[in-house]
Amino acid sequence: MGVEGSPTGPTGEETEMKLPTDLSGQDLVTAHRRANFLIVRQRGSHIILRREHPRARVVVPDHKAIRPGALKQILNEAGLMIEELIGLL
Repeated sequence: MGVEGSPTGPTGEETEMKLPTDLSGQDLVTAHRRANFLIVRQRGSHIILRREHPRARVVVPDHKAIRPGALKQILNEAGLMIEELIGLL
């Protein structure tokens, strides 16, 4: 799994983690299932997952590579931080 940047800056202070750059749709589905999401259905190349507590619904494209903007939106809808996603992979 490739990740842009590092968790600490050049002076040792913590910086925001960077988004993984090589995640597939299946990688995201696996991570979300580990975060208690269930696959509800699939329509074409889009997989819909849902979690009851706290309630959330996400749509993950079943693509070989997920674009950074789409990944940010998926994480926002799921209520996950980048660090949490990396821990679930």
